[in-house]
Amino acid sequence: QVQLVESGGGLVQPGESLRLSCTASGSIDSIYAMGWYRQAPGKQRELVADMTNAGSKNYAGSVRGRFVVSRDTAKHTVSLQMNSLQPEDTAVYYCRAYDPSQGSTGIDYWGQGTQVTVSS
Repeated sequence: QVQLVESGGGLVQPGESLRLSCTASGSIDSIYAMGWYRQAPGKQRELVADMTNAGSKNYAGSVRGRFVVSRDTAKHTVSLQMNSLQPEDTAVYYCRAYDPSQGSTGIDYWGQGTQVTVSS
């Protein structure tokens, strides 16, 4: 089992920045990728950005150029620097860790979620 604890959500105005952090604990040796998803009211959960152990990054088109994902594999953390935030970025943001060693398709672990609200 992997436990994920997020921090850094809040209320900001359009154009401002926010940084999210997530720390993993437990059975972390087999984690291959960590990243962030978000879910806005009435919408499905979607990928924001993730990063593999090898450093490969993947971003949603809507955040590319504004958000930066980073990892500290020694500290088992993943962060999301969010710049130029817009109202459409408002959502609950979830940290996700992927372990491919579990089962036939691997397993996703999720944090409890942190609210990000962008409003003037």
